[in-house]
Amino acid sequence: MNIKKIRSKFVSTFYADHNQSSIVRRKLKECLDKLGVNDIGINIGAGETNIHQRVRNLDIFEGENIDYVARAESIPEESNFFSLAISQEVLEHVEYPELAVREIYRVLKHGGVFYCQIPFIIGYHPGPTDFWRFTKEGVATLLEKEGFKIKEIGISVGAGTGYYRISVEFFAGLFSIFLPRFYFILKGVFSVFLFPLKYLDLLFIFSRQKDRIAGGYYVIARK
Repeated sequence: MNIKKIRSKFVSTFYADHNQSSIVRRKLKECLDKLGVNDIGINIGAGETNIHQRVRNLDIFEGENIDYVARAESIPEESNFFSLAISQEVLEHVEYPELAVREIYRVLKHGGVFYCQIPFIIGYHPGPTDFWRFTKEGVATLLEKEGFKIKEIGISVGAGTGYYRISVEFFAGLFSIFLPRFYFILKGVFSVFLFPLKYLDLLFIFSRQKDRIAGGYYVIARK
């Protein structure tokens, strides 16, 4: 396993494990389970993932499992083609998210489902760019303005994760003042050391203020 893959595995295990949260896995499975034998889905910004045999993968970079090399604002497929569109932690990296949502709406069949997952509290993380953050109202408005009907919206990772993310960045940035070449190593150290903060997500479920610093949201919408 090369250094890039080791780093990617470390990040997905500790700092960026949002796709493995119980609510994300459950809600995404519900959407995938509704795919019929003749239905096709699309995973926008798929990266190295390959989540379902009937889901095609789109990314801006070529890869082993990538079916479309394109941007979310310009999906190379005909209108009303897909039954399901998935976007996990992608829209914050898109320069014009409203155009991306409009394009997703176009390629979905009537009645098609859009599973959208976005961060709220997280540090700057270019991949390769990083433009936006969305509140609960913000992501709902973004989708509704382009014609989607919101069926469900909820917290993907909670305030414990939001606080954890900012704490990791704070301490890594602080100590890197004195050790500038070691920022990523420091971030790795604090990602492990502060990891228990994430378990506070379980407690914040009961807080009326849980949306104040939620780590992110998922939305299930229909065309």
